[in-house]
Amino acid sequence: MEFGDVVRRRRMVRNYKDDPVDGDAVDRILDTAQRAPSAGFSQGVSFVVVTDEGRRREIARLAHEDEYVNDGFDPWISRAPVHIVVCVSKDAYLERYREPDKGGPDGAAGSEEGWPVPYWWVDAGASMMLLLLAVVDEGLAAGFLGSHNLTDLSKLLDIPDEVAPIGIVTIGHAASDRRSGSLARGRRTDAIHRERWNLHAGD
Repeated sequence: MEFGDVVRRRRMVRNYKDDPVDGDAVDRILDTAQRAPSAGFSQGVSFVVVTDEGRRREIARLAHEDEYVNDGFDPWISRAPVHIVVCVSKDAYLERYREPDKGGPDGAAGSEEGWPVPYWWVDAGASMMLLLLAVVDEGLAAGFLGSHNLTDLSKLLDIPDEVAPIGIVTIGHAASDRRSGSLARGRRTDAIHRERWNLHAGD
């Protein structure tokens, strides 16, 4: 699929068919997601793949799927045959930037206070975006949700304390769904600035 088509077709899908997802496709998706930028090549982003039905249902419960259903959406979290939990380790970045080529043990970036922008979150977002695009390129559909109970999600999946889950990507074959009412807001027309903030692309 052409890259432009992948980008235009990407959207958050909130319902899936019962058809299984090929394991090789999941492997290719994860390979693509791991090719995102990584500050200092710290490689602090990781993924937990969940396909077990009971575990997916428990994730859906922790994410308050019942509230989605009460709002008129399908039970799309538990219905998705694959969940990928995107995680990041801040410590991986701090440890990397304590190495000799990145400032050494006394360097400013060896502590969280030395990062005006916490790039572990940036890298996690970049990995998630590649993951979402790779799903579309495989002819599949994906959605993203933040769990309302990250502590219990970590316990359920045995995620260590030093690793933070940032949310869950659901993957499957798209079924007819109810789209988010937020889309009615339309796209901003003032997001692009030229040379200075007060000069917009259309000026």
